[in-house]
Amino acid sequence: MVNKSLKLASKIGGLLIITALLAAYGTIKLATQKMGPLSLAKADDLSTIVLDRHGELLRAFTTKSQRWRLPVQPEKVDPTYLKLLLNYEDKRFYGHKGIDFLASLRALKQLVFNGRIISGASTLTMQVARLLEPRDKRTLAAKFRQTIRALELERQFSKREILSLYLRLAPFGGNLEGVRAASLAYFGREPRHLSLAEAALLVALPQSPEMRRPDRRHKRAQKARNRVLMRAVAGGVISLAAAKRAMLEAVPDKRLSFPKLAPHLAQSENKSCPAKSIHRLTIDKGLQQRLQSLALTHAARLGDKHSLAILAIDHKSGEIRAYVGSPNFLEERFHGPIDMIKAVRSPGSSLKPFIYGLAFEEGLAHPQTLIDDVPTRFGHYKPKNFDDSWSGTLSVARALQLSLNIPAVKLLDKVGPARMFARFRQIGVDLKTPIGAKPNLSMVLGGLGITVQDLARSYVGLARGGEMIDLSWRKSIDQQSRRGTGVRLMSEQAAWQVGNILANAPPPKNARKGQIAYKTGTSYGYRDAWAAGFDGKTTIIVWAGRPDGTASPGLTGRTAAAPALFNAFEQLGRPLAPLAPAPSGTLMAHSSADLPATMRHFERVDTQFAERAALNPPVKIAFPHNGSQLALSLNQNGHFEFLAMKAEGGKLPLTWMINGAPIKANRARRTTFWKPNEKGFVRLGVLDALGRADSVLVRVE
Repeated sequence: MVNKSLKLASKIGGLLIITALLAAYGTIKLATQKMGPLSLAKADDLSTIVLDRHGELLRAFTTKSQRWRLPVQPEKVDPTYLKLLLNYEDKRFYGHKGIDFLASLRALKQLVFNGRIISGASTLTMQVARLLEPRDKRTLAAKFRQTIRALELERQFSKREILSLYLRLAPFGGNLEGVRAASLAYFGREPRHLSLAEAALLVALPQSPEMRRPDRRHKRAQKARNRVLMRAVAGGVISLAAAKRAMLEAVPDKRLSFPKLAPHLAQSENKSCPAKSIHRLTIDKGLQQRLQSLALTHAARLGDKHSLAILAIDHKSGEIRAYVGSPNFLEERFHGPIDMIKAVRSPGSSLKPFIYGLAFEEGLAHPQTLIDDVPTRFGHYKPKNFDDSWSGTLSVARALQLSLNIPAVKLLDKVGPARMFARFRQIGVDLKTPIGAKPNLSMVLGGLGITVQDLARSYVGLARGGEMIDLSWRKSIDQQSRRGTGVRLMSEQAAWQVGNILANAPPPKNARKGQIAYKTGTSYGYRDAWAAGFDGKTTIIVWAGRPDGTASPGLTGRTAAAPALFNAFEQLGRPLAPLAPAPSGTLMAHSSADLPATMRHFERVDTQFAERAALNPPVKIAFPHNGSQLALSLNQNGHFEFLAMKAEGGKLPLTWMINGAPIKANRARRTTFWKPNEKGFVRLGVLDALGRADSVLVRVE
């Protein structure tokens, strides 16, 4: 009879348990349906971040609710922090399904025997539920809701995803949410590498974020941190000795500013693509930091109200590696918010190399050609040198190295201001002239406007042997395969000749000559100081001056910008890359005596020739025409057939040139033949006995 009674009681008990479980399941299911699906809108409302080429943080922006909430994954957080967190908040996180029944029983037992709450039973999953759906009051109904949401979270997400949500949403005081934002604000670095004391502090803060804020409640923050450390000792996570050492570490007493690297570029990207939450740039964080610091140091030497901009570009790929629009984005004394990379300023003499390059390309001169630096009038225009002195007769190369004005104006007069202006327009550089003004000879002395970015684009073309490439600052999948645009600034031979001259220009004090090809520029009235240079891999542009355009007496490119340029190259973190060797077809000469007679002395010709010049029409290339596309056939060996070139007018003998280099030809005839080696743009030129020249740009296909 007793056995039958026990069996009956067991069956009834089992039925009651099953009934209770079914009732609980039904209650949970009904509550879940009534509450509706869990919203992840808060977790998805993240700070917009701007990353460098390696994924490092350059700048972050607050959310629409003015919160710092940055994306972060568990593998990007110091493992020590995660161990302390789970030990302190949820030891059985990876074993439960959202509710820790053992912890609940323990908490209930403590409440019964002590008459008050000693420890909670909230799991990390339940805390995530509360963070996603915050409630002002902690009622039983709110607790039940968190429990339901915790079960729902466990069904929908993996443990790693739930942990990621906690790391993203946990409060750390003020408008800081998430461990990444807290680490940056309190320690000034990412949470990948934390000290034991730092990790413990970050574990402690979310328990009572406002009452434990280290920047306002320093003592409370320290006590809370130490409790986490002792709990870790009790849990066998760390040793007592390690905990004691960590307790000696100071707790930060202030919040730090979030990173503001390449701030102008980052802000521009955020405004241009507001829908994007992550912007990836080609910037190198380390180089950006170093050049921002360098800009601040050099600008401080110039004095208040001065600014300094630096743009560094890998001219092999066209990618911008550093973008310094001002010395300090937040400093008003440096006009920090103004992006001087995009400001239109007068280039001074920084455009002179391109005049020389076009003259070399057209065969008007050679680096060893002699030229007279003497007082010269061009109509009503009578330019002067910077120091009001004259150098007499010297080589064209030396004239460029000394940045003399008269030789440059003479060359531009031959090249033609309109032609030079058109060449810049062809490569996509927008030179700004006064409204209604036409290109004129004052261009060589900076009588126009240009931005740092456009000047950089021009020097990148020069560094690449005359071939242009688009500048880029957005990181893309195919960034390693980027090639030139096919548009040429000048011939490869002319570009090398200019670069070789600039590499041997007198460097600033304590700098070595020959490693960096560079040119300085100073605008009229000491308003703008420039220095532009390149080695075999990187092109850097430096501008210094006052953003409001007022004069700064004594401000010159050589004293204000060139030292910063050479210092910037020292910050690249690598040895200087060697400059390219002379390309094939370059006319090499050690002195003017090695040149053809008509190229030995610019504008100086035989008197008899000069007297007869009026009787001879200028030389002109009759075929091929400028801008022609020449579809030449190939012979049996796969080589191009000969191209016929014909000239009209001019005084015999004629000198024919390909990309500025003379070729073998019958100089007594006006027709000659030339066999191209490859496809692409080619500058064909002809020079007569009186020094008059003509050239055309054609494309061989």
